Amino acid sequence: MGILDGKVAVITGAGSGVGRAMSNLFAENGASVLVVDVVPDRVEQVVKEARARSQAKVEGMTLDLSLRESPDLMVDRAAKVFGRVDILCNNAGIMDGVRPVVDTPDGVWEKVMDINVNAPFRASRRAIPLMQTSGGGSIINTASVAGLFGGVAGAAYTTSKHALIGLTRSIAAHYRSAGIRCNAMVLGAVNTNIGVGATAPDPKGMEHLMKAMATLPRTGEPGEIAELALFLASDRSKLLNGSCIVIDGGWTLL
Repeated sequence: MGILDGKVAVITGAGSGVGRAMSNLFAENGASVLVVDVVPDRVEQVVKEARARSQAKVEGMTLDLSLRESPDLMVDRAAKVFGRVDILCNNAGIMDGVRPVVDTPDGVWEKVMDINVNAPFRASRRAIPLMQTSGGGSIINTASVAGLFGGVAGAAYTTSKHALIGLTRSIAAHYRSAGIRCNAMVLGAVNTNIGVGATAPDPKGMEHLMKAMATLPRTGEPGEIAELALFLASDRSKLLNGSCIVIDGGWTLL
């Protein structure tokens, strides 16, 4: 018996890193999983991995979550294939090259907001009515310590993670009576391929970041984050709602 037996989970950014670890761990613990990522080969690989670890049903979907319609398509697909949605992990995210405000082009700002904020908002908006129908659910947002401070990422990423924490608390407050919980994992440095963004990092932003990184105890591993996500997805955390749980090895205490 797995602690997620009978549950259906939708996981974005599931092709690598934390999302990949969550997909495999959730499947191992009995959940049916919709693996969502922008890279088709990654989706295929993770689906194969998760199926090999479990008897649960695992499907994949390749989507660009920066497109307005993608979150709705994703949630609708899960509902059609599995019949319900119990767990939504808004894990997909991109960085911004650590650019300060003056050096942030509109295109970078808009892309980061579309993926890091708008997609979780739209996916949650679509999933919550399904969760209400089935008696509740758990939404898990992958936030960052950049959402608590100002100097460990660029302007767009920092703003997006502050917004995601606000979205987490709003959902928790408004839908708790429906049995829907929403919590955020506030990550420090994790060994994933998100890097600092798709282009060369901004020197001024990197100067701030390197000062902060000097006190980093160690880099976390995706599997360590997935264990927290498993707890938040399960009924074992049913008293946790609106919590923003920092998982950074004590980095931000220094």
